[in-house]
Amino acid sequence: MLVIELSETTADMIDLVGGKAAGLGELIRRGEEVPPGFCVTTEAHRLGVVPRDEVLDAYERLGSGPVAVRSSATTEDLPEASFAGQQETFLNVTGAAELIAAIGKCWDSLHSDRAVAYRDAHGIPAEAARMAVVVQRMVTPEVAGVMFTANPLTGSRAEMMVDAAPGLGTAVVDGAAVVDHYLLDGSAQDDKGCLNPAQLARLRAVGERLQDHFGCPQDVEWAIDAQGTLWLLQSRPITTLFPLPPATDRPLPRVYLEFGHVQGMRQPVTPMGMSSLRALIVAMTAAIGLRVDIVDIGGRLYGDLSDLARHKSARKRLVKLMAVDFGPRAQEAMRHVLADPRFAPGQDSPGRAGGATAPSLRTAGRAVVGIVRALARPDAARQRMFDAIEQLRDRSAAPEGLRSTAERLRFVQAHESNDSSDEIVWPIVAGMLAASLPEHLLRGIADPGEIHTVLGGMPHNVTIEMDLALWRLAQAAGEHRQLLLDTAPDALATRYASGTLPDIGLTAFLDTYGHRGAAEVDLGVPRWAEDPAPVFAAIANYLRVTDPQQAPDQRFARAAATAEKTLDSLVVRARRRRPVRGRLAGFLLRRARELAGLREAGKFAGLYPLREMRRQLLLIGADLTDAGLLAQPGDIMFLTLDEVEAVVHERADHRATIIARRAVHQRELRRASVPVALLSDGTDVESILPAAPAADGVLKGVGAAAGRATGPARVIHDPATAHIEPGEILVTATTDPGWTPLFLTAAGLVTETGAIMAHGPTVAREYGIPAVICVPGATRRISTGQIVTVDAATGTVTLN
Repeated sequence: MLVIELSETTADMIDLVGGKAAGLGELIRRGEEVPPGFCVTTEAHRLGVVPRDEVLDAYERLGSGPVAVRSSATTEDLPEASFAGQQETFLNVTGAAELIAAIGKCWDSLHSDRAVAYRDAHGIPAEAARMAVVVQRMVTPEVAGVMFTANPLTGSRAEMMVDAAPGLGTAVVDGAAVVDHYLLDGSAQDDKGCLNPAQLARLRAVGERLQDHFGCPQDVEWAIDAQGTLWLLQSRPITTLFPLPPATDRPLPRVYLEFGHVQGMRQPVTPMGMSSLRALIVAMTAAIGLRVDIVDIGGRLYGDLSDLARHKSARKRLVKLMAVDFGPRAQEAMRHVLADPRFAPGQDSPGRAGGATAPSLRTAGRAVVGIVRALARPDAARQRMFDAIEQLRDRSAAPEGLRSTAERLRFVQAHESNDSSDEIVWPIVAGMLAASLPEHLLRGIADPGEIHTVLGGMPHNVTIEMDLALWRLAQAAGEHRQLLLDTAPDALATRYASGTLPDIGLTAFLDTYGHRGAAEVDLGVPRWAEDPAPVFAAIANYLRVTDPQQAPDQRFARAAATAEKTLDSLVVRARRRRPVRGRLAGFLLRRARELAGLREAGKFAGLYPLREMRRQLLLIGADLTDAGLLAQPGDIMFLTLDEVEAVVHERADHRATIIARRAVHQRELRRASVPVALLSDGTDVESILPAAPAADGVLKGVGAAAGRATGPARVIHDPATAHIEPGEILVTATTDPGWTPLFLTAAGLVTETGAIMAHGPTVAREYGIPAVICVPGATRRISTGQIVTVDAATGTVTLN
């Protein structure tokens, strides 16, 4: 079929007519006013010649005259990719020759530079794209424009946005003219602009109908002619909105805080990783007296803080409790929520909210004992902690004799709810308290930069020990140096797996640290032992360090010496000005240097059970693949444990579900930004905060590791194959311990999210490199190679 009437196209014909034509056909069948027209199908494009006779016959049935000729690619106007403006549209095309030429130009635009770049950015293979062309009778509008049935700037599904201008809608779409802007939120509209209140009401009603029919917010092009007819020219999904929180029967609105960045994660979590991460975060928040519901929004972990925000006593300490792990951006968003009358506190009650804000007396007692013991005898606390970690490592190993798929599944299910012991938890909490309280005690005596310096070069940090072990491995490479520098990390990993790589000591390193990796708290993500390419990338970066003074072990030693010297002088000054506070702050800072480095050990220990669970799940996946129930072993990570149980015991077929979830996961991996705080109507709380004033060329954040450095920026999104030269400023969205080998050659760190006590700033302090965190849009506003100055004292990044 080479030409088909628009009224005959259906949603299941996208491969033949493309996304735009399929959408228009749906609108026609819904009874909406759509300019009549026809579609030149992808079959005609495949043949490569415009079917002249059929096109002209259809054109004559339209009455000839002016028409609009528009692209309708198979990858266009879809939920995951709109292709807005990427391919060609021609208006007021008149006559046979112009029409045939316009169709050919639409075909050619499929392979334009911008369309190819857009497909590449969205991971769409070239062979998946085919072009149909829509030809419609030209509408002569008095006013036209675009309507979004959700607010594309804030994400709010309670608001619609309309841009309009007199004449053709191209003035709005192309940005070629000043347009009238309307926000439809249910309140009365005035007569300003080119649309009157009645027309706006009609647009809102149409928007509601389209959104209900298509099941998601829509981007609608429309035109109103001299007779007052409202024509719909296009309706496609808005592809940029962050997903809505799950529906709930609890009081609205609700507020959700993103928890993934606490663990240095911005990427979506696999379905299998979700359950273990939920358990981890529930345990973490319970340790500070909070119990929150954890929900999956867009593959990310969000905590529902609504009850705490409305609780009369809990809300008073909520922002303060967020300081250590969640950071300034989350705190600022929560301050805005607490000022919103819709989150006004109710009366204290023994119900859900009241019970969710305080630990039990037993837990509180254990916390006090554990923290006091650790502060009193930090050496003994560390030894007990390391003993407990070794015991956890031993307990995590699968027993010998696991053979059947059902046995392996029972093992995984039993390990899913593993809890950390008091010997691991309370020394970490004690160290975090000892590191965070002195800033308040020394206000007016010491600035935050001095305290950050005192917290640098911290001993007993398992992540630092890992990085330095990798540095020593690189320094011992000797005759293999050039091989490691000149060979791609993936190729080195392949040679290592096949046993053809010279022995550089990597096996011993992976025996100790192979259960680590970027995004390591996600059960569905490979570890370094499975894919050591990131380790080889880090080794190559280390081998580029030629200045002995920049050697990581030397930098760490200098940071430690500077910390001790600063601590001594600070304590003397503090005790002279505030004797009691000075003594207490000095005690806490010394205990912080004994205990705060342990923060990484808790996560390090928790990875042992995850490693074994992952290993057993992949073995189950291999069995199910052999049985024809999975396409590949790794597909098991896109199921939940309950679904795996159904496959194992009932032979349920979830392969279609896995394909769909993989597609969503890949789409979310490409998402550039993730809301720190989200309302139940989809509003990104940060998007409605007043903009902070900033000087030209200066990005504002929060200083998190003392110092000042200037150098070329290196924007990195994936640590697996990252190349960073000594002296470059590392710019990234966030970091977790799998990123920290990159820090050893960086001169400074800039992140978009984080907290002062989070992984990235902690490790930056260890090496004495300045860090500025919570810089919104840093990876978009800074370019690789651009000279930037990172100043932790002012919390700024200056673009030179």
